[in-house]
Amino acid sequence: MKKRVTAVGAGAAAALVYWTAIRPRLKNWGATREEITGPYPGAEVVPDGERGATMAVTINAPPEKVWPWLVQLGGDRGGWYSWDRLDNGGHPSARSIHPEWQALAVGDTVKYWTGRDGAVDAWTVAVLEANRFLGLHGLSDLRGRPLDPAKPRPAAYTEGLWGFLLNELQDGETRLVIGGYQAFRPRWVSPLLSDVLFPPIVWIMQARMLRVLKRNAESPAPTD
Repeated sequence: MKKRVTAVGAGAAAALVYWTAIRPRLKNWGATREEITGPYPGAEVVPDGERGATMAVTINAPPEKVWPWLVQLGGDRGGWYSWDRLDNGGHPSARSIHPEWQALAVGDTVKYWTGRDGAVDAWTVAVLEANRFLGLHGLSDLRGRPLDPAKPRPAAYTEGLWGFLLNELQDGETRLVIGGYQAFRPRWVSPLLSDVLFPPIVWIMQARMLRVLKRNAESPAPTD
């Protein structure tokens, strides 16, 4: 009995540490308080959504050097600049700027690799302001399968805006702030997904993405 009480206490302490110290750092990796709490574009895309994770990095390059890497995001384009075996079907993300992938417009679809179906339509370009902001809208069921936004919503789904904001700094640097908005139905799943399940997963993939984007934009990348 005493061992059981000790184990319960240790588990409660670990949960408290995760909730108060680890989770906030995972959700807001590299971001300043102003970036976390200040205004962020794209709220109108998910009107009933809440702010999601906000992560950021400083890139030693101007926005116009970072933007081409963002425009070619996608499973059938430049990849996701993260752990390619996990989110890009094992296909390596681009290490150079591809002119054929630079044409992107509102309403275009962006694909994501799945193990069963290959590259599928997963995101729609909802907001695009060249050299400033790219907003991708996603709608899926709770198993991650894309849903048609033109059809009625099912009882259970997740909807979000995944944003890439470029803030120009002094001396030709750029602050890349990845953030957005998310909504879950039924509402009771929101704390479970957004506060427990998603933070470590998003951190693993998105922290890598920030590092790779920084490396690529700061390097003299060739054009294919």
